[in-house]
Amino acid sequence: MQKKTVRVRVLTGAAVLAVAGAGTVGVLSANAAPKNDTAQTAQAKPAADLKKNETFTSTHLTVEAATKAAQAALDAAKKENQRVSVAVVDRNGNTVVTLRGDGAGPQSYESAERKAFTAVSWNAPTSELVKRLAQTPNLKDIPGTLFLGGGAPVADKGAPIAGIGVAGAPSGDLDEKFAQAGVAALGK
Repeated sequence: MQKKTVRVRVLTGAAVLAVAGAGTVGVLSANAAPKNDTAQTAQAKPAADLKKNETFTSTHLTVEAATKAAQAALDAAKKENQRVSVAVVDRNGNTVVTLRGDGAGPQSYESAERKAFTAVSWNAPTSELVKRLAQTPNLKDIPGTLFLGGGAPVADKGAPIAGIGVAGAPSGDLDEKFAQAGVAALGK
């Protein structure tokens, strides 16, 4: 009598989900294709129309404007033979553009982003915010912030819409001078 070897394949949970997911995607994409009848091609109506007091509009820099500001800050630093990184963040602290200058240190990239985030969060230059640490030292514990000179807010009608951060020069005063050059380039 000969023994038969039976091989059993066991699908792991991830494999089963991957197969099921692939099938679902195929079904959804097949069903999502519009049909040629007029009922299917009509615009879908929104589930609910929002009231005016349920939304608001905010101002943001365009990518082009953010790039212009970052390049102006980098150029100002280059004129003084400083190797820096520049970051521009939007009102929500999300990075829009970052430029790392030739020879800028590896720490400068993240520091520039954090300075920009700090400046827009408080709508104040980071050199001013450093002074607030004396009264409220736990400010420095807020994630994503960096309380060193080099961050400048960009405001429209008094409201912060972006932040420019520069890092890598030998002092925060120089970093902030270059960040202010980026702010000054806007609107020209």
